[in-house]
Amino acid sequence: MRAERFALGRARGAIDAVDDGMLLLLAARRRLVGMVARLKPRAGLEARDPLRECAVRQRGQRLARRLDVPAGTATQLLDVVIADACAQQGLPPDGDQGGQGGAAVMLDGMNPSNDLSRAAPVLRLLPPPRRFVPLLRVLPARWQHALLERAMARVLAAPLADGALDFMAGRRLGIEVTDLELHWVLTLDEGRLVVVDAAPEASVRGSATDLLLLASRLEDADTLFFQRSLVLTGDTELGLTARNLLDRLPWESVPLGLRIALNRGARLARAAREAHRGR
Repeated sequence: MRAERFALGRARGAIDAVDDGMLLLLAARRRLVGMVARLKPRAGLEARDPLRECAVRQRGQRLARRLDVPAGTATQLLDVVIADACAQQGLPPDGDQGGQGGAAVMLDGMNPSNDLSRAAPVLRLLPPPRRFVPLLRVLPARWQHALLERAMARVLAAPLADGALDFMAGRRLGIEVTDLELHWVLTLDEGRLVVVDAAPEASVRGSATDLLLLASRLEDADTLFFQRSLVLTGDTELGLTARNLLDRLPWESVPLGLRIALNRGARLARAAREAHRGR
């Protein structure tokens, strides 16, 4: 009995330490929120970014699944910290409460588990990506390269400006879209990511849908690589450096219109794939 009470006391002491740690982390988060609140006007951003809140919730849910934390508990915790951040900045809380902000509800309308799942018969009529291969072969390569370079310049404007992509100077990273039979090799040239005609040192390979899910932040890189939906070959260090950079990319730095387009496009592509698989 004495041993059990001693063990109980130690366990409760450890729980108290964890509780203290959570409060310390909350205090640190509030300081960072204050910094972000001061930087937003200087960066020309709105005081509140619903898509950013939605991304925070989605990222938290993915981590909760990996850590075996109940989804409801994770949702309530994220609701608390987001509401605290809003109150700290003098912003109104979510009108609907219940763990979903306005943008989350808007984006949820494109969620395969809702409207898109009911549209499965229609989605099966959409041709799978491989059907577009003959059309893409007709499109001149220089057009493809120009479109890709322009898209990367917009999505990666922040890391390009602050030098976070300087490690790509003189290095060659390949991107292979397997079902579209597309393959590009990228390098950094005079501060711009450009497509070059050379062999890659490392390559990331995956389907159009999985690469779109990664770009839209609907799936994280760890999950996609663990599931073998994305495959990294060649120079592992170069590939992992690029992947880690994408994981740290501030989502709010991507233009709002592009974020919405990526999010909705990725949801549609995922729902169409699931419809073709007969889910």
